[in-house]
Amino acid sequence: MATSTYACVRDYERQALSLLDRQTGDFFYGGADNEQTLSDNTADFKRLRLRPRMMVDVSNINMKTTLLGHEVSFPICVAPTGMHKLAHPDGELATAKAAASLQTGMCLSTASSVKIEQITENVPEVLLWFQLYVCKDRDMTRQLVKQAERAGCKALVITLDRSMHGNRRRNIRNKFSIPPHLRFKILDSLETPLLDKKGNDYAFLNTIFKVTVTCEYIRWITTITDLPIVAKGVMSGVDAVKALESGCKAIYVSNHGGRQLDEVPSTISVLSEVVKAVNGRAEVYLDGGVRTGTDVLKALALGARAVFVGRPPVYGLAVAGEEGARNVLTILRNELKLAMQLSGVTDVEDVPQSLVTYAARL
Repeated sequence: MATSTYACVRDYERQALSLLDRQTGDFFYGGADNEQTLSDNTADFKRLRLRPRMMVDVSNINMKTTLLGHEVSFPICVAPTGMHKLAHPDGELATAKAAASLQTGMCLSTASSVKIEQITENVPEVLLWFQLYVCKDRDMTRQLVKQAERAGCKALVITLDRSMHGNRRRNIRNKFSIPPHLRFKILDSLETPLLDKKGNDYAFLNTIFKVTVTCEYIRWITTITDLPIVAKGVMSGVDAVKALESGCKAIYVSNHGGRQLDEVPSTISVLSEVVKAVNGRAEVYLDGGVRTGTDVLKALALGARAVFVGRPPVYGLAVAGEEGARNVLTILRNELKLAMQLSGVTDVEDVPQSLVTYAARL
């Protein structure tokens, strides 16, 4: 099947899962426990409806916006996901090239299968953020931060919701393990006696990463870097305020793609609460369940500055490498533009909340 015949993200998802072995496909697709949150992340977007406005000139559409002062051509970026080389030999490098070719951003995971500098040296034009799992050993955290700084990353995205590795039943049933030829390349470069270089699975990461990310720990990170800090994993207004008071410059609504604690709310269902609590003091982003351009438009209407997508670019990567990842992002961009035009919206930075209502209220 030629990639030109793929009409939507789901087409890429289905093809990717047919190409990948079951262990790998389930690793990327799966969530925690019963996967209720995984399901709700996508389903709750469909419980929202759009109320388009007519008699609006939509011949000129602005899709550009800025994230922490850096321009992107449309408000859809690549979320941090680990081990892209499981999907394609070029891994995160191909994903970064796809994002850069469309002038949008990418957040690189601590669990990346390529080094940070491999991205920035080969794709210097990409807007790259670094997702940080904080470590029990603060010197390890410091080394990760300094790696990101030296490589030219523009922000640190601190994940708050990984106190322990989530219970992912698909991985247990499949006895999933990372192939020995793949490595956590960023972690491999750390200089510490606490890091067992033989560790090569996600359970191993529990021995490295800090159980709880506290406000004090975040404040400490602000003292060792000038990079803006984004708090990822926020699911309530209370935690959004705490993150801002601890020195974070932006809030990232996320439930880890439904891969950590199951039966928490979907991200789109808590977005309005978080935006209200932030009250314009910082940008708010969202990931989780975004599969269509209308999903993106709904998130923008409810106050998100941009959305991030994790699984979709990986599915594109699995199908056709860099081209596939680029095609997935292009589909979402084009769907968003069309949805804006059909809804009477001309600017991604000015999407009215009144555009969205709940299906039950119609």
